[in-house]
Amino acid sequence: MNFKKLGFPALAAATFLLASCGGNEGPQNTEATDSTAADNNVGASGEWVTLFDGKSFAGWHGFNKGTDSIKNWAIEDSSLVCLGAAKDAHGGDIVSDKSYSNFELEWDWKVTKGANSGVMYHVIEDKKYQAPYETGPEYQVIDDIDFPDKLEDWQQAGADYAIMPANGNKKLNKVGDWNSSRLVYNKGHVEHWLNGQKVLEFNRSDSSWKKIRETGKWKDYADYAKTESGGIALQGHGKKVYFKNIRIKEL
Repeated sequence: MNFKKLGFPALAAATFLLASCGGNEGPQNTEATDSTAADNNVGASGEWVTLFDGKSFAGWHGFNKGTDSIKNWAIEDSSLVCLGAAKDAHGGDIVSDKSYSNFELEWDWKVTKGANSGVMYHVIEDKKYQAPYETGPEYQVIDDIDFPDKLEDWQQAGADYAIMPANGNKKLNKVGDWNSSRLVYNKGHVEHWLNGQKVLEFNRSDSSWKKIRETGKWKDYADYAKTESGGIALQGHGKKVYFKNIRIKEL
C-alpha cells in the first residue's frame, strides 16, 4: 500500500485503543486449536479449492483487465511471484476469476527485504476504481523490520490494513522464510491468522471498526468494505513477494 498519502486521525486511533483494551470488540490473540483447515482437504461446510496450481496463472487476471492481462508477475519454483515492477499501488494487482462471499482462505508467503504487498477480498472491478484496495479490505503482507519508512502498527504484517493492527505477540518469520496465513470472513466476522496463531479478530458491525472506517484513511473511499462478495486480490507494489499453497473453502 502507498503509505505517503495515508492519514489516521487521532479520534480513530483513540477509538481503536479503547476497543482493544477493553470489551469484546478489539483484536484477540488466541493460540490455534482448530486443525481442520491445515489437516483436511474437506471442511465441515465445503470443499477446499486450490486457487493456484503452481504452474500457471489459471484462475487469475489483472485487475480491471482480461484473463491474458497479467503483468509484473511470474511463476518461480511453484510460487506465484510479484516481481515488484509496479511503481505505486496501482497497476500491479491480480484478482481471482471467481467471487467469494463467506470463506476461509489460506496461503503461504514470503517477502524480500523491504517488500510490501497484501491480500484483499470482496474486491469489485469497475473502471471507476484504480485499484482493489478502493473496495476490498486487506490482510497486510510486508517486511515489518526493514521496510524503508516507519510503519504504524496498522500497517504491519497481519493487520486489517489502515483499520486494526495484528496482536503485538504475533510470530513473524524473518525475511526470506515462509509464513503461513489464514483469513476467515463469515457474515461480517473476520479472523486473521499468522503462523498458527490468531492475531486479529473483529466484527465489521462493531462500533469501533465502523468508527475507524468512517474517520480514518477509508473515509474518502465510499465503496470500501461495502459489499459482502467479490474477488480475492494479490497486491503487486514494489519488490518481490512470493505466494504459494493458496486455497479457499466457501462457508
